[in-house]
Parts: sequence; C-alpha cells; structure tokens
Amino acid sequence: MHLIAGLGNPGAKYEKTRHNLGFRVIDLLAKRWEVERYDSRFDGEVGKGRPHGKHVLLLKPQTFMNLSGTSIAACARFHKIAPEHVWAIHDDLDLPLGHLRIRLEGSSGGHNGVQSIIERLGTPKFPRFRIGVGRPASPVPTEDYVIQPFGADERGAAQAMVERTADAVETALKDGLTRAMNLFNT
Repeated sequence: MHLIAGLGNPGAKYEKTRHNLGFRVIDLLAKRWEVERYDSRFDGEVGKGRPHGKHVLLLKPQTFMNLSGTSIAACARFHKIAPEHVWAIHDDLDLPLGHLRIRLEGSSGGHNGVQSIIERLGTPKFPRFRIGVGRPASPVPTEDYVIQPFGADERGAAQAMVERTADAVETALKDGLTRAMNLFNT
C-alpha cells in the first residue's frame, strides 16, 4: 500500500495559493481514479483508490502546512505503511515555476511541512514530488509569498504543473520511482 500525501493549508482562503499545489494534485488524482469519498481521519481527509492495481491512500492533512507530519505519520502508522511508500507532494521555492523534481530522500530544504514529516516519521527517507513555485521577484517574505494566489500570468503554468505532477505520480506507481525520475525531473 502507498500513502500519497499532498501538502497544503485547509480552507477556501488558501485554495489557490502556491502552498496548496499538493492538495491540487491530490484532488486531480482523486478525480482520475474516481475516488468519490474522503473520510476525516488522522487530522486529514483520506480517500482510497486502486490505480494500476495498487492500493493507494490519498491524504490531505488538515493540520496546516507546518504540522503536516502529524497527520501523515498517524495515517502511515495505522496502516503500517513504511516510509519509502509514503510519498509527499509539495511546493518548492528553490525550483522555478514549471519545474518538477522527484527525490527519494533528503533534507527538508527549509520547507517546514517536509521538516514536520521528517520529524514525525523519524527519517528523511521518503519520496517527495517537489513542485517549483520559484522565489518572489520583489522583497516579499517567503511565508507571505507562499500563501498568495498565483498571478494571472502564472496560473497556466501552475495548472500544467499540477497535471504533470499527477502524471509523474501515476508513472511512479505503474513503472517505479526511478522511471518517473528519468521522465519527469527537470
């Protein structure tokens, strides 16, 4: 079984922000896999799917970004899912908008949501799908920048990245993470 968690912040206020790309990928995967119901468990919204013959849980933590690990670790422990089968999808300031990078493990890179997962799982050895949002062009604090909606000139690229990331997740489930890395890492 795989646990695929999209990171984001709950509520309509954050729905279209840079920080919520993970939630948007989960929503697209749920639509593709015809996941019709989410249960409220583990401080999150959990849906079940069977793409490519695999048992998959889709999770949108409702703990707010910086505490995402609480929800993800609780779900993983309950379902006895090893960290290498816990996949995190999140925004990344260090990648330009339009870039995707899949990593099998690593540091948080300063991302508080990823740091929370590392702390709660007790390991940095879990795959992550890093979606580039770039850094602000003007001197805006990063904590404000990531909770701003995309500008009109960025929305198309952001939606394309949501679709590309969903394609990468499906490829990873079907053909393995290494294949997905070879095809989708930019």
